[in-house]
Amino acid sequence: MSEEFTFKGDFIWRPTAEYIDQAHLTRFIRQHNLPDFNALMQRSTEDVAWFTEAVLQYLDIQFYTPYSKVLDLSQGIAWPRWVVGGKMNIVHNLLDKYIGSSIEDRVALITENESGVVNSYTYAELYRKVNQAANALRSLGLGSGDAIGLFMPMTCEIVVAMLAIAKIGSIILPLFSGYGSGAVVTRLADADAKALFTADGFQRRGQTINMKTVADRAAVQVSSLEHMIVTNNANLTVDMIAGRDHWWHDLVEKQSEQANTEIIDAEQVLMVIYTSGTTGRPKGAVHTHTGFPVKAAQDMAFGTDLHPGQRFYWMTDMGWMMGPWLVFGAMILGGTFILYDGAPDYPSSDRLWEMIERHRITTLGISPTLIRSLIPSGEQQFRSYDLSSIKFFASTGEPWNPDPWMWLFEEVGQGKRPIINYSGGTEISGGIVMGNPILPIKPTAFSAPCPGIAADVFDEDGKPVRNQVGELVIKAPWIGMTRGFWGDPERYEETYWSRWSNIWVQGDFAVVDSDGQWYILGRSDDTIKVAGKRLGPAEVESILVSHPGVIEAAAIGVPDDLKGNTVVVFCVPAIGHSPSNKLREELKSLIVSSLGKPLAPKEILFVSDLPKTRNAKVMRRMARAAYLGLDPGDTSSLVNPESITGIQQAT
Repeated sequence: MSEEFTFKGDFIWRPTAEYIDQAHLTRFIRQHNLPDFNALMQRSTEDVAWFTEAVLQYLDIQFYTPYSKVLDLSQGIAWPRWVVGGKMNIVHNLLDKYIGSSIEDRVALITENESGVVNSYTYAELYRKVNQAANALRSLGLGSGDAIGLFMPMTCEIVVAMLAIAKIGSIILPLFSGYGSGAVVTRLADADAKALFTADGFQRRGQTINMKTVADRAAVQVSSLEHMIVTNNANLTVDMIAGRDHWWHDLVEKQSEQANTEIIDAEQVLMVIYTSGTTGRPKGAVHTHTGFPVKAAQDMAFGTDLHPGQRFYWMTDMGWMMGPWLVFGAMILGGTFILYDGAPDYPSSDRLWEMIERHRITTLGISPTLIRSLIPSGEQQFRSYDLSSIKFFASTGEPWNPDPWMWLFEEVGQGKRPIINYSGGTEISGGIVMGNPILPIKPTAFSAPCPGIAADVFDEDGKPVRNQVGELVIKAPWIGMTRGFWGDPERYEETYWSRWSNIWVQGDFAVVDSDGQWYILGRSDDTIKVAGKRLGPAEVESILVSHPGVIEAAAIGVPDDLKGNTVVVFCVPAIGHSPSNKLREELKSLIVSSLGKPLAPKEILFVSDLPKTRNAKVMRRMARAAYLGLDPGDTSSLVNPESITGIQQAT
């Protein structure tokens, strides 16, 4: 990514009549007598109140007390008030309203663990389980406004617990299942959590991981925590503290299957999801009952086109926003979602494809990192499985490189199934830009902004640009936007609203090409400026992973007396390729031939892994800090903190 955009290509997928005719997006456009998608984008961003109300009606979001006004901007664009005066509870729209209808007998949830054990609940069964859990929480004195943590494996119980918390009007605190005690403490203490759901343990790559001991170490450091509810997931012997700890089977399963759903203000806090900052404590993005779930369902409908009876699996953890996104979106749409608790390539690389065949998955959500890791296993890993159920691939978490994108599209998808690229964030409640089933797609690109998102790309002077790298911004509010950071409104305003007046700055570099295709090129704070030339890591990394000897790469900028900054790259060698000076020189030559000699890297270092979050984002800032011997900041979101040591040893 130099000053001029260099990722170019032709449209590689065009929607068939079947994709277009069946699409939620087509139906929505026709309902409102709009001529095409462009007309929808114009109206949805110029009249936010109209679009918001239209989406609420399309999704059949029901209120106990109707709202008097869908949008109030009297407090400024950063602090809109939505569905003013409305009373509701999102659980009514996920479960309650289906009871007595044809939907209640449909499968809502399927879970599978590493050992191959499969469980499922219909909507009616899930409704009864959630009622039991809600009664259990109320029996402990918990209720509206109380924060309750979710530190659990991806099992049926985590969904039941999450929905029960919402049902009684409490606040969901999703926590990554791989966190250490310090990360759990920080988040529970920040929200003054009163209770925590956890498990005795879980299986990962055939090994049993004790989760309760981590929860115990955290609990004693959180003065507000009064209760811990523990599921018996791995049959481990664990310590139970009398008065504080409760086994799920003792507390929950004995409760009545009938429970009232708390009637609350539509804008009451539903969930606080913590994201790691570069410095300081993690940021708690605040979401409400009519915020996050509505945006999730909108994007799932208009982007990945989920319909009742279809099955959606996204490789995720409930501690990443895509976990709650999957649950809320699928249930509002009356679909089926699938959770897998385990490594996606265990016991072998065909695990993912085997799951698609077994569960007849319709939409598969993956990350570029996962696809890059599977490519070396070859085509035989998926050729023996029936993948005909797949209609869509979906992807988020990090930018694609062209080669793995093409492998997924052409080899696995046979050139017929679109890859719905999706980018936004926890604070967005989903996407800023996204592919969809009615627009053509170029490799690695996004077809358009999500309807209702007034996205643009600004240059350094705050002017819109095309075919040029700039800052991704949003110029109007949307119902999914975070209601600020928990307990820190000033930090929220500084993070997103301080650069240009009334403009949300996402912190990503983006490009819109001459055909209207959008590209996200990475975090803008990852940008490298070499001798006045702006270079993005994605461009360098795509060159490196095009070499058969490299499976993953990360590029960073480091200080240089002459150029201001120079490039250093970290490469993970592919299977069968060992680090060597020969490989290093080949990679350097590739970069020079593509970008020119002035952008030749200072160093090419070989490492066994790159620092990544659970949603597969490569944390370049941490790699840079490790290389320079600086404090890497908050590393609690990493799934592989040992990778930091690997970088330090390679330098």
